[in-house]
Amino acid sequence: MARSVFYYHLKKLKARDKYADEKENIRSIFHEHKGRYGYRRITSEMRNREFVINHKTVQRLMQSMGIKSQIRKVRYRSYKGEIGRIAPNIINRDFAASAPNQKWATDVTQINIGSTKLYLSPILDMFNGEIVSYNISTSPNMEQIYNMLDKAFEKYDKLDGLIIHSDQGWQYQHFGYRQRLEERHIIQSMSRKGNCLDNAMAENFFGIMKSELLKNLIRRKPL
Repeated sequence: MARSVFYYHLKKLKARDKYADEKENIRSIFHEHKGRYGYRRITSEMRNREFVINHKTVQRLMQSMGIKSQIRKVRYRSYKGEIGRIAPNIINRDFAASAPNQKWATDVTQINIGSTKLYLSPILDMFNGEIVSYNISTSPNMEQIYNMLDKAFEKYDKLDGLIIHSDQGWQYQHFGYRQRLEERHIIQSMSRKGNCLDNAMAENFFGIMKSELLKNLIRRKPL
């Protein structure tokens, strides 16, 4: 081998990977969550750690490291109605709150238990992740949403200025839903079209719940 070729390859091997820090943190996040996080949720956590990185780069780095989520995420997707015409994205991925009842997040997810399909609709407080209220139904309908809201409103007399954030599901565009928020002087915020990270608070809760609770419950054998 020519001397110049040898030192060329040696220099190349010694060169620092420009994504070394990103890879280290991706690996750390992946193992902290026991392989349950895919590239989208790892991207969200990376941004929380002040890394400026997009989901495509995270996906490519995970592929190069042989890292892949162990759980396939199946998410209930409702009809979106009039996309982007109801409320602005006020939260804009700022999920931090300095006190309770400043920012709430909500969404609906489908849960499969055997051949049974259930739909869970919770409200989460962004201050501490507390479940303010929830409803479990065999059908994703407005009665489920109204029941969830009524339970939350019964707990608090005054919610003026509260921001409640959701995706652009048809339930959150419904006149009855918007009217109930207006009556309580609650501000409505909605994710942008096709941006699941805009509602990462609810997405992360569903992912953890399904992987850590329901998976163990379904696999548990009777005594």
